[in-house]
Amino acid sequence: MASAYERRKDPVAVRRALLDCAKSIAASEGVVAVTVAGVSIAAGVTKGALFHHFANKQALVDAMVDELMSELDGALDALMAADKMVRGSFTRAYVQAALTMADSTTRIWSALLGSLTTETDIAARWHVWLAQRLLRHAETDADESLHIVRLAADGAWFACLSGGAASDTLYLDALKARLIAMTL
Repeated sequence: MASAYERRKDPVAVRRALLDCAKSIAASEGVVAVTVAGVSIAAGVTKGALFHHFANKQALVDAMVDELMSELDGALDALMAADKMVRGSFTRAYVQAALTMADSTTRIWSALLGSLTTETDIAARWHVWLAQRLLRHAETDADESLHIVRLAADGAWFACLSGGAASDTLYLDALKARLIAMTL
């Protein structure tokens, strides 16, 4: 393998590798473990290469969070597009996305949601993202009962992500079906 100094430069691939390594580290060790040195070593690039793409650690974490929220947006949009009923479509998509995740996605979201109490920048980004989505879908999903369903989904999602005994007793499929039924 060529060293970081000898490889042909591919900025898109380097940026992708940096974000993927940051996600991997966050998923396995938490957001606090995402460091400039750790990410650059994991990606096989110099710290200078990391700083070429991201001004500092916070910019890297922000880009990682933005990318995850963008992926969630895509999943929600796809679920809403497949929904034949307009009223509550955002809430149904939110419940489905929150309570149906692959293990790799669950680990990174667990790290992010776990950091909401300590990482104010991440918490602020999450709250802005959610407020924007709720505003965008206010015409179809502003009903108080739908808000309660989303809050219940958040609680179940958090219980699952925290990996505690509570997640084993939630009966997610039944809970998801019940919450979705409450949106109809």
